[in-house]
Amino acid sequence: MSKKSKPDFNTYYSEIYGEDWPHLLEAMSREKECVELGQGLLKPYFLDYASTYPPLALGVKPGQRILDMCAAPGGKSLLLALALAGQGELVLNDLSRSRRNRLLKVMDECLPEEFRKTVKVIGKDSCYSKNFHGPLFDAILLDAPCSSERHLLDNHEELKGWSPSRTKSLAVRQMAMLCTALDLLKPGGELVYSTCSISPLENQNNIAKFLKKRKGKVEEVQCVDENELMGHRLKHGFMILPHAHDGAGPIYYIKLRKCLIECP
Repeated sequence: MSKKSKPDFNTYYSEIYGEDWPHLLEAMSREKECVELGQGLLKPYFLDYASTYPPLALGVKPGQRILDMCAAPGGKSLLLALALAGQGELVLNDLSRSRRNRLLKVMDECLPEEFRKTVKVIGKDSCYSKNFHGPLFDAILLDAPCSSERHLLDNHEELKGWSPSRTKSLAVRQMAMLCTALDLLKPGGELVYSTCSISPLENQNNIAKFLKKRKGKVEEVQCVDENELMGHRLKHGFMILPHAHDGAGPIYYIKLRKCLIECP
């Protein structure tokens, strides 16, 4: 490969995953198996099993003020609302009007009134903390927009136009969102960052840069019960890959805490 040539999708990820890549690619090409979120809901909602782990890892408690920064289509938001149990406040944000409309429909159709009354839907750009007003949050879920390679495989035109610049530009935007999330947290507040990307640039590499960029202000913490969580433990966070986890995922997630005082 010449220095000027850009690797295609397969070449790029085969260089990252090596001999595991054919197995991962084949697993991502299969149809997802979803689980039903039914208990406590008016209407069942189906979600990839791996996608339940980021909201679970956040460990939401009734009475807290929670932000879901990129909430649509709403499966993870439902789990956050159920965890609040009708006590506290859940702010669901999504910049896209069409995605917000879908999010509102999911909340209205699935949540009982006692849970729905705690939910507020807004449309702000999560890259800028100045867009958000009001009290700081006890906990934040940032399920960031990402390369979403498993979905990309279903879109041949988009896949054909793929280049490494896609994941690089998304990583920059995700970093801005991470910085916003930290600004919006109370001291001692907790954040779960997640993506459905298999790109290290958007996952553990981004987190390593964030921890360095905000050194002394944020730290990685253990999830609610890591023995009950799923995924391969990385240096920073967990990775659920479909070829290794019965078709679930991909999902990357990590739990972080805003320091009460400057961390060492």
